[in-house]
Amino acid sequence: MLYYLFEYLDKYYDLTGAGLFKYISFRSAIAFIISLLFSMIYGKKIINYLQLKQVGESVRDLGLEGQVEKAGTPTMGGIIIILATLIPVLLFAQIDNVYIVLLVVTTLWMGTIGFLDDYIKIFKQNKAGLKGRFKILGQITLGIFVGAMLYFHPSVTMKEKLPTKFQYTTESGIQVLFADSKKSTKTTIPFVKNNELDYASAFAFLGKGYKKYAWIIFIPIVIFIITAVSNGANLTDGIDGLAAGSSAIIVLTLGIFAWVSGNIIFANYLDVMYIPNSGEMTIFIAAFVGALIGFLWYNTYPAQVFMGDTGSLTIGAVIAVLAIAVRKELLIPILAGIFLVENLSVVMQVSYFKYTKKRFGEGKRIFKMAPLHHHYQKSGYHESKIVTRFWIVGIMLAVLAIVTLKLR
Repeated sequence: MLYYLFEYLDKYYDLTGAGLFKYISFRSAIAFIISLLFSMIYGKKIINYLQLKQVGESVRDLGLEGQVEKAGTPTMGGIIIILATLIPVLLFAQIDNVYIVLLVVTTLWMGTIGFLDDYIKIFKQNKAGLKGRFKILGQITLGIFVGAMLYFHPSVTMKEKLPTKFQYTTESGIQVLFADSKKSTKTTIPFVKNNELDYASAFAFLGKGYKKYAWIIFIPIVIFIITAVSNGANLTDGIDGLAAGSSAIIVLTLGIFAWVSGNIIFANYLDVMYIPNSGEMTIFIAAFVGALIGFLWYNTYPAQVFMGDTGSLTIGAVIAVLAIAVRKELLIPILAGIFLVENLSVVMQVSYFKYTKKRFGEGKRIFKMAPLHHHYQKSGYHESKIVTRFWIVGIMLAVLAIVTLKLR
């Protein structure tokens, strides 16, 4: 909202300093600072309120060190992350930008589903929470909405770089380096030269006009990614600071991709896909990172608050939508490798247990406990050491993901 106010003041009254709000870098910095301060200052007030309402975590004793002491710690702290993100976004971003709309809807939708899950667990004394089929239904609904918006909305376009011999300079001195905007279902393949994949090519056998059927494959892919990453973040949220810290690293990296893809100069220099209007996502990302870091102030060991499904489901969905929007969803197995490994550890553990029980009459385990972070706890590692080492691995994966901008 303030963006439009200062745009008006700069246009009609030439107010000193109002022009700063034209710059994404300035608005991103302000959004980060405000979200960080909000989550740190008002976060404490929200935690106190949750304690007052006895919104405490009920802990099932799994024999993990320090687990019983966590009982009663306020949960649903994801509310802090959501509020600290949305307030600066609504103040400083162009709220009519299609990508901002997608991210705000994603935050509110998955935040609501997570909130319902936590509410049922705490106030209805039902440890199972919201039934799994309703969570999946919510994720599928969001996936359909996001996929349809990205596929059909006229503002979601890309520009392909022109071959050098076709680039030219206009009479006004403007260099034309990219072709006109067009709808596309192309994405980026990491580590591959000429690294673009068009989902529509799956229907090339249909002949002329085959691209109009691309939504048939594109929307299910979006649904799968949102569901997988959202559940991965949910599984990762098992020890103090792990999910929030890992997510901050992932989101910050996606912010670099959004900045590069939305800036025609950087897109040209790095020879990457130029996505008009996508740079505005940087403001949301800055606010989101600020909110996650501010939340970590209270969530690091020993945690004063847990994010609950209100936070973890939201975080995963936002990461998925960001990756899809900047056409980097195929990088998720690398960038969100922590989520992937946590997910796989559960799948492997359950599958192997069922297989051995059916085959030998007694179930066997690959890990001492799943998800993977609990395996290390069972192995005697302190949870703060596990979290720090997972963060280090997350940083290494983020660097590897950034390197793919030039390593092909």
